Amino acid sequence: MLQEESDLSLVIAQIVQKLKGSTLYAQLERQAWASLQRPEIKLESLKEDIKEFFKISGWEKKLQNAVYSELSVFPLPSHPAAPPEHLKEPLVYMRKAQGSWEKRILKSLNSMCTELSIPLARKRPVGEQKELLNKWNEMGTDEPDLSLFRPVYAPKDFLEVLINLRNPNYENGDSLSFRTHLGLIQVPLKVKDIPELKEFFVELGLTTGQLGIDDSTQVPPELFENEHVRIGQKVLAEQDSAAAQQYIRQGSPTALRAELWALILNISSQPEDILYYEQLKTNVIQHDLLVDSLIYKDVKLTASNDDYYFVFEDYLYQVLLCFSRDTSVLGHFAYNSASPPKSYIRGKLGLEEYAVFYPPNGVIPFHGFSMYVAPLCFLYHEPSKLYQIFREMYVRFFFRLHSISSHPSGIVSLCLLFETLLQTYLPQLFYHLREIGAQPLRISFKWMVRAFSGYLATDQLLLLWDRILGYNSLEILAVLAAAVFAFRAVNLMEVTSLAAAEAVLADLSTLKVMPLLQIFLFATVT
Repeated sequence: MLQEESDLSLVIAQIVQKLKGSTLYAQLERQAWASLQRPEIKLESLKEDIKEFFKISGWEKKLQNAVYSELSVFPLPSHPAAPPEHLKEPLVYMRKAQGSWEKRILKSLNSMCTELSIPLARKRPVGEQKELLNKWNEMGTDEPDLSLFRPVYAPKDFLEVLINLRNPNYENGDSLSFRTHLGLIQVPLKVKDIPELKEFFVELGLTTGQLGIDDSTQVPPELFENEHVRIGQKVLAEQDSAAAQQYIRQGSPTALRAELWALILNISSQPEDILYYEQLKTNVIQHDLLVDSLIYKDVKLTASNDDYYFVFEDYLYQVLLCFSRDTSVLGHFAYNSASPPKSYIRGKLGLEEYAVFYPPNGVIPFHGFSMYVAPLCFLYHEPSKLYQIFREMYVRFFFRLHSISSHPSGIVSLCLLFETLLQTYLPQLFYHLREIGAQPLRISFKWMVRAFSGYLATDQLLLLWDRILGYNSLEILAVLAAAVFAFRAVNLMEVTSLAAAEAVLADLSTLKVMPLLQIFLFATVT
């Protein structure tokens, strides 16, 4: 009990410290001073009166939302004396694997830099700055020669690293169990089984109304959808992040989704946020980075060729170029197993005082990175708001999909959860695919790394991301990947090669997310 209380006081102290540097803190302070002029504020009951004023004026709700937002990314509880790297990732072998992977990425970036004789960063000449400013809203029309650039890495390269992960303290001896032979992921992490997943995703049950099922034409919409919309409007009127997160577990009505996501992520477009975005834009216009070409190349290879997203090409450039300059993103490395890459000012190699983070946000884009932004373009049409939503989605969720960690929402745990679900509940299918050299994870990995963006139809993808936000967890990606295999199991049992298995699973655009998840979790006999 005492331990729990001390843990709680530690969490409170850290969150208070974090919020003290925020705009909200300054606004609350200003409001408190202003409230002293009000006749209902008495000196003898000053503290209680100001609390009451905050409650009535709506500032208490804003503070609650800010605390809730901090709690959603707060590291898992650990020992008070734990060193900072332990907060990033408690397992040493994971930290080492992430470190060597980062070195590999940086080596790839530096070798490309040397081969092409291009600096990592340069100041643009005035003429080039003016030209970029003039075509800021139509960068998609630009056709730079990017043939020599290549993505620093693709998901399949990352998968090979995960397959080779081993825990040096975990020795099976000669009698390797049957199960360890089956899957590609060979690290012992605790993942949920179906009973635990049923409990965790209880709101997705067959008896609960769902958007994505109960708003279909067969069911009269007034039975569920109208009532759900009415509750959603009430949640928005209350401006309560926690209520919005609970509400969205049953899916979000299309008309309310943009506002609900912004409320859950605690994003409200203040004038200073728009100004910050404009500063990032100025930075893009003034300086040219090597990663800009990687972003261009990625958008051209992925979103520009996508039937749903090609129209948003200009938005993607704007958001991703600004993102690469945003040093506030560095804050998420406190709870990310990764560390931001460093480079040195020219001529000062090896001197720590001349080391700088490169790119400034510490995130090197990989093949498919732009697909994290593309679906959000359907919801937000104002660039600074779109930017803030993406940045918050990245520092809460997406970073976990390309860093090596033992976190339950990390990509290693998701891969293990996917393989465990298939091995346990579809053993014949798993064994068959393994025997013909078509390990299921080799097919599903790219879906999970991209959070299914670019694979599902957009309306279905947004219903899936509703649940990611609602449960503050990425585990649903692994469940959906397993559900897709279960759905196509009959066809997959017929295939005799990896290419044939990939062909069966090549097009997921016709799939309906919610029925698949419900059938797999709640209608399968376990």
